[in-house]
Amino acid sequence: MQTDAPRPAPAAAQRRLPIIDAVRAAALLAMASYHTLWDLGYVRLTAENYALTPAGHRAAEAIAGTFLTLVGVGLVLMNGRGLRLRPTLMRLARIGGAALLVTLGTWLAFPDAYVFFGILHCIAVASVLGLPFLFLPVPVTALAAAAIFAAPLLVHAPVLDAPILYFLGLGAGTPRTNDYVPLFPWFGFVLTGIVLGRLGPPLLAQSRVGAWTPRSALGRVATFAGRHSLVVYLVHQPVLLGLITGLVTLTGPNPLAGLRAFRADYVRICTRTGGEPPLCRIAARCTSDALLKEDLFREDGRPFSPQERLRAQALSQGCYGALEAASQAPR
Repeated sequence: MQTDAPRPAPAAAQRRLPIIDAVRAAALLAMASYHTLWDLGYVRLTAENYALTPAGHRAAEAIAGTFLTLVGVGLVLMNGRGLRLRPTLMRLARIGGAALLVTLGTWLAFPDAYVFFGILHCIAVASVLGLPFLFLPVPVTALAAAAIFAAPLLVHAPVLDAPILYFLGLGAGTPRTNDYVPLFPWFGFVLTGIVLGRLGPPLLAQSRVGAWTPRSALGRVATFAGRHSLVVYLVHQPVLLGLITGLVTLTGPNPLAGLRAFRADYVRICTRTGGEPPLCRIAARCTSDALLKEDLFREDGRPFSPQERLRAQALSQGCYGALEAASQAPR
């Protein structure tokens, strides 16, 4: 019996595509930029937290969607020729352990908004749920992705608002947390990545893009970061927040930090107590400008003295009273 006949290369020998690592590194850079913006707002170095604006939310969603799509592509590259149980379990243990660390760390730092099902939690669960789709027909996986994307728009059951089911993302409310990436619709991105991973790499491997290898220092750094994205994810935010917190101790907070939120709160309270919305909006701006002029805009935590509190109340009442009188004056 011949024993030295050539055998097919195992799945582990599949060539790694540096371009995939480079794309993952680009997503890491975008994520770090977003977190820098969030940190600047959190420590009040910027006038408002721009990461929490509608544009900031859209950017965060685009970054998360990119990462989850790459998770699907990675599952195909790892297991596309047959389930590799040991590497899969080891990868799952690393991601699951990192997710638990994120939960513990955020619970200590932000107990009122800790991360209980963020992007790492979603990746861990989706990496298990996605395995059967590696071997189902591609159209089935594509249809499943479409259904998962559509589910939050179609399903509205009160029972799904139970906290234990928050991880599904099908309830009417949104829990208070600093990172929330539920399975619906986000698992749809993983399935999309599986579809792309099954259709794309054979063509990519034969293209100039697929044949790209990093030759510059920047390219090598990018692909290294892409290969070790979990470590970069875990380390970058504590480092960024530490550096920015150190910076604010030297410079002090932005004097206009919280101004927009103050005006929004003023309008909400003013209208709730019977004020006319247009007048409330003008009075909010008038009051904030007056408080700033007299150094009484206290969004940095400094306490008011009794005299300062009375003066701030007088400025607020004066602004609204003057506007109300002007609006009722005969013309």
